[in-house]
Order: sequence, then structure tokens, then C-alpha cells
Amino acid sequence: MNKDNLNKLISESLAIEARDAKESGALGYMARALVQATLPHSKVEGTEFVRKNGAYTLFMLARSEVGLPYGSIPRLLMAWLTTEAVKTKNRELVLGHTLSEFMAQLDLVPTGGRWGTITRLREQMVRLFAASVSCTYDDGKRWAMHDVKPVTKANLWWDPKSPQQVGLFESTLTLGEDFFNEVTTYPIPIDIGALKAIKRSPMALDIYCWLTYRMSYLKKSTVIPWEVLQIQFGAGYPSTTRGKLDFKRAFIREMKKVHAIYRDVKVSSEEDGLVLHPSKPHISKK
Repeated sequence: MNKDNLNKLISESLAIEARDAKESGALGYMARALVQATLPHSKVEGTEFVRKNGAYTLFMLARSEVGLPYGSIPRLLMAWLTTEAVKTKNRELVLGHTLSEFMAQLDLVPTGGRWGTITRLREQMVRLFAASVSCTYDDGKRWAMHDVKPVTKANLWWDPKSPQQVGLFESTLTLGEDFFNEVTTYPIPIDIGALKAIKRSPMALDIYCWLTYRMSYLKKSTVIPWEVLQIQFGAGYPSTTRGKLDFKRAFIREMKKVHAIYRDVKVSSEEDGLVLHPSKPHISKK
């Protein structure tokens, strides 16, 4: 990360600290299941994706003709879905009268073309909304499983070629009942402004949400081995010596971006792992 980018993140951090997230409307939430285990960072072949965090395992299943969601956009979408569910207490969510209006909520500027934001957003929305999630807990003694469908119904009526045009019908979606109950009962508070500041990095988004969650209850310094972090965050990094080293370097690089936004978080990189020290939560408990 170059000096200009770091300075920009620090400036955004100062702006975030200068206001209370709730009062400014920047208070958001993320689904707990996706904080404990993360989505793919890059495109994954096949229809199944697995992430582990201790005894907890997340399986994401996709339809073969659609594929698995990946990258930053599904993470921003999940934060939006969870935040709207918590705020409205309603499974039926309205995405906005126009495509540009909805994209503004994700801090995305509408651009066309094959690699434009409109095309990428639509593709990732289809992938995410069509996916199913299976969560299991297995500590060798106890075993539990819970299948969840985040979205059970979606109607996207926008015209991609006219992002500012109001459609004849509102674009809406319906959250699965189990998913809705989970995210409204156990939401993880986050700062939407912080999410937007690091939105270009899927790993940084994951680290920020995870640290925000961990620091909300951490009571003593804890070492998280690099091998454990790689299982949780290192999608795409092989379990070879070189792969482990590459992951560690990438994690430390992305951690710097998070620290520039969440400046009160206290962590240290050691040979054996990342040491978490009790820190002030990024979202005030008040």
C-alpha cells in the first residue's frame, strides 16, 4: 500500500472518529455467520465453497449455471441486507426506485461495459441471491447443522442501460425466514463508512468485520495462529510453505488498511500468529 493510499485512509478514519456512527446514519450490521467464516475473495470454480473457523464451518452452495459469489460486492450487499433487515424489521426489502440510487447506497458509481460496475453488481447479486448456506458446528463431541437461504425471492426490474430511470415496478427481495431471524437477533455492528473506505479489498473488509466482532468481547490478549487465520481468511492460498508465507504477507498488508480506519484496535504480528489485545470497540456500545 503506497503512502498516498495510507494517508487517504487515515483522513477517512479521522472523519469516521469525528462523528458517532448511529447519529450520522453510518451504523450498519453484518451477518454473524459471515464474520466467523468468509466468502470467496476471487472467482471459484465449481459449486461449493468451504470456510472453517475452529469448530464452525460454513458451506456455500451455488447453482451450476450461476456460480458462487466472490469479491467485495457480495460483502457490501450482505452488509446492506443485514442493515436493512435490522432497521426495518421486515423480510421484504425495497432496493430503491433506480439502479443508481441503490448503487449509491453501496458507494458504487454506475459505469457500463463488460467490466463496468453495473455489470459486476448484477452478476454478483444473481450469484449471492441464488446461493444457499449451510452452517455446521463440530467440536468432536457436539454436532449441529443449520441450512439457510439468505434470499428466497428477488425481483430486479432496473434497466442496466438507464441506471437513473425509474422502473415501472420497484426492485425488491425477500429474505429467508431463518436468515432474517439470525441477522436480526445476532447482528454484528459495523461502521458503514469504514466499510466503504476499504471496499476495494475483500480481505480488508473481512478483517475489519472480524476484529470489530472480536474486540466487542475480548477480555485478554489472545494469539491466533497464522494457520488458523489462513483457514478462515486465506481463500486461494495453498497450504504449502510458500502459500503460507504469501498469505501472511497479504494479511499483514491488508491489516494495515484496517488499522488506518480502526485506529484503536491493538494487534501485533508475531512469528507464531496475530496477537489480539483488548481494544476499544469500533462501534460504541451505547
